[in-house]
Amino acid sequence: MNFENNLTFAKAQDEADILKDFRNQFLFPNQNGKEFIYLCGNSLGLQPKVSSEVLKRQLDNWANHAVEGWFEGKEPWMFYHKELKKLMAPIVGASPREVCPMNTLTVNLHLLMVSFYQPKGKRFKIIMEGGAFPSDQYAIESQVRFHGFDPKEAIIEVFPIEGEETLRTEDIVAKIEENGDEIALVLFGGINYYTGQWYGMEAITKAGHKIGAMVGWDLAHAAGNVPVKLHDWDVDFACWCSYKYQNSGPGGISGIFVHEKHFSNTKLNRFAGWWGYQENQRFKMEKGFIPEAGADGWQISCTQVMPMALYHASLQIFEQAGFIEPLRNKSISLTNYLEFIINEVNKELGFEQYKIITPKNPKDRGAQLSIIAKDKGKEVFDGLFENYILGDWREPDVIRLSAVPLYNSFEDIYLTGEALLKVSQKILNA
Repeated sequence: MNFENNLTFAKAQDEADILKDFRNQFLFPNQNGKEFIYLCGNSLGLQPKVSSEVLKRQLDNWANHAVEGWFEGKEPWMFYHKELKKLMAPIVGASPREVCPMNTLTVNLHLLMVSFYQPKGKRFKIIMEGGAFPSDQYAIESQVRFHGFDPKEAIIEVFPIEGEETLRTEDIVAKIEENGDEIALVLFGGINYYTGQWYGMEAITKAGHKIGAMVGWDLAHAAGNVPVKLHDWDVDFACWCSYKYQNSGPGGISGIFVHEKHFSNTKLNRFAGWWGYQENQRFKMEKGFIPEAGADGWQISCTQVMPMALYHASLQIFEQAGFIEPLRNKSISLTNYLEFIINEVNKELGFEQYKIITPKNPKDRGAQLSIIAKDKGKEVFDGLFENYILGDWREPDVIRLSAVPLYNSFEDIYLTGEALLKVSQKILNA
């Protein structure tokens, strides 16, 4: 597509957008009666308008049924998670029995590592991307310490080659092969939170399995953003938060994936709880843990009804939109246009004030562009906020902007570029 840096072009693209009406299903932040252009869905998604209605329905169930709400009403809580499983599965390329909504992201990461990080002899190391989100770093450090290893010896981090901002899939694969007989677990984030790079998940998973390791993914920035095929790619396990691209609210419930090939593996460790016990025998209260079939067997605590209700509200919007493929097509167009607009701002300024460090190829990125501001970046970011553009700042010099296809528009992108140019000219010439 030949892009144009004008409002007429942006509005024409929005008019032709088959997903344009979904924007009306979300609430945008505002100050002084003016709405923000919201480009921060990579950190916290917007609230679906239906959220309050869905949540109220469960509050009414609680009010009207009290404890009987577990078995009475239109959506008995005992089985409520199964409604979500049907809608979660297409988002991550899985079958419903391979996914389950439960807990929060880092809790699930720990629980899954209990099962899938089983160091033995020489094979005790975990390989991950350098610069992963701190939660992943801390979780992995504590897991290897729990098994009696020094993180400096047990964790292999892969960093970009000197002079580059992102990793090459071939370098990750080469590092896996180089340390093959020592690696017990390959554990990466699907999309790096800082650079916005989408890793070559299929190739990395294949490489991990080739050397005999388990392979898991933290999909915090990937689930609901890019099309993943966890089952077909033979991924062993994955987990994700739902409050970013899946709009389930701050601290929203997490989801897990466990490949069905592991369901009958009795050698897997797991931390058990009552809610993961065999469903049709659960209320017999007997000793001796027998897991429910599928990912549900990794549950520990009972259904978190209210967080699930908020997640359910958003998942139904994904279903209406046709799940990931239509959203992905729009996402690519929006992000390409954002890239074009940022380059246009640099042209107007006469130099490269803004360097995009997210990969240029759409197959290597999702909805986020990470931009290094070479001068006075924080002042520029604050200036954008003052002009009702809400993105995300990461030290020391990166502005993250995420154009979410469910609720962002081409006009949003154009107006962001217009504001960025105005703010830049004011601050840089001061």
